[in-house]
Amino acid sequence: MGGVPKGPTVVALGGGHGLSASLAALRLLTTELTAVVTVADDGGSSGRLREDFGVVPPGDLRMALAALCDDTDWGRTWRDVMQHRFHSPAGRSGLDNHAMGNLLIVTLAELLGDIVAGLRWAGALLGARGQVLPMSRVPLMIEGDVLVESSGVHGGPPRRETIRGQAACAVAGRLEEVRLVPADAPACPEALSAIEYADWIVLGPGSWYTSVLPHLTLPETRQALCDTPARRCLTMNLAVDTRETTGMSAADHLRVIQRAAPEFRVDAVIADDSSVGDPGEFEQVAGELGAEVFFGRVRSSGQRSVHDPLRLAGAYHEVFASAGAAGGGR
Repeated sequence: MGGVPKGPTVVALGGGHGLSASLAALRLLTTELTAVVTVADDGGSSGRLREDFGVVPPGDLRMALAALCDDTDWGRTWRDVMQHRFHSPAGRSGLDNHAMGNLLIVTLAELLGDIVAGLRWAGALLGARGQVLPMSRVPLMIEGDVLVESSGVHGGPPRRETIRGQAACAVAGRLEEVRLVPADAPACPEALSAIEYADWIVLGPGSWYTSVLPHLTLPETRQALCDTPARRCLTMNLAVDTRETTGMSAADHLRVIQRAAPEFRVDAVIADDSSVGDPGEFEQVAGELGAEVFFGRVRSSGQRSVHDPLRLAGAYHEVFASAGAAGGGR
């Protein structure tokens, strides 16, 4: 495995580019790594496959597998194959805009009759450092509420409007509340088991309402995250004022976690100090979650809103080592 130490057993939860960032860092520290991925995407290639075949949307699962590919010719080649997207002239082909990895995941799941088995085979093919699991075997839908200003000459108080679908929620403006449909969907048993036996749980970074929060919204997963003896680390985003978090501070992001799961406790929060705003307020709210804040430069030098894998790996290493020094761990 290229000299990577066995390291702690880590479960990273999220979706999309944020989860890819944490996985790219964590795979440098441990071979005992599990990604638990949101399955609510309804846009692009994933949305089309979901609608056409009734499958769990594969896009975020594909990105997690690609992030775990080994840094060898084999791993880099398969990473590029998984991420390859077909483009036909004028979009005339049914394959247009489909990602190769999405088709591979759906194929394996159909042949083997199970998405988890399909992901296991895909991971073996790629030589992935760790395993990828869906948060549920059931395709989920995200609903979010936004406050919309009243129109007309006389105005009036804002009205609450429900937005349905992850793609729509991501661009709807500041979300007030997020729900999963079906609300009582079963969590993936393998994911629950991984959470139970982990040394560390890593949540975030990622789209706060549509990639991070769903893991605390699915009842069985939320309960598992609260009950696990593992330590918990929350990784903050570099860009806090996004379309779905308009006007929110980094401390407000922590308050969202508090409201969604008041019983959920956090041991450590990793944040780039350039993204926090008021450090005192941020540390105060983090303390209410039970967390120690680890400030550091984890931003990529070239891209302002992208985590640097090596810097983020260094931050995770500091967090894990501090727990060991304090007598933490299982």
